[in-house]
Amino acid sequence: MRALPAGLAALALAFGLARPAAAQDRPSFQPARDVAIAYRVTAGPAAGRELRMAWLAAARKLRVDLPGEAGWTVVDQAAQRVFLVLDQQRVAVELPAGGGPGGFNLPLQPPDSARFTRAGQERVAGLPCTLWRYADGPTQGEACITADGVMLRSRGGQGERGGAVEAVAVDYAPQDAARFQPPAGYRTMQLPAGVLPPGGMPGGVPGASPGR
Repeated sequence: MRALPAGLAALALAFGLARPAAAQDRPSFQPARDVAIAYRVTAGPAAGRELRMAWLAAARKLRVDLPGEAGWTVVDQAAQRVFLVLDQQRVAVELPAGGGPGGFNLPLQPPDSARFTRAGQERVAGLPCTLWRYADGPTQGEACITADGVMLRSRGGQGERGGAVEAVAVDYAPQDAARFQPPAGYRTMQLPAGVLPPGGMPGGVPGASPGR
């Protein structure tokens, strides 16, 4: 596996490994409507920082911003692609997706082999959510998910490699589709496997989602 952009690495740490979900009694991590969430990273390499995520629900796109970094990332779940926008260089870099050598997993779901257990109801950021605990071999964690698929808190991983995030604000306002695509006038490029984008990966966070 390759290094992940900083914001995605924080999310992947909280989810453990990242693969599509299998059909079983488990939560959906795909919001049913547009939403923007501000998180506090409470454990992992980016602990103490703010992480912002916005979902364009109909298009199944996720934008991740880690304030203070050189750029931002969009995961296009429908197209199975990831692109990184570097504002200073005015470049949009498409990253190779997938779990193979040189690729990036899409950290939107826990692994399909994870087993889930309901653990009650909680409130996070003023919203009710169901607490789910999961285990997948040495990877363990929990996530509190709203009925409409918004993750409000998540922690997990393997020992010291674990991470955690917790929502501090949730806004269900409609999202602007333009924020989920490269800005007009930016140069676009595809990144071959094994090559870092111009300026390196934002935040320099090492890969947090090991492949299998």
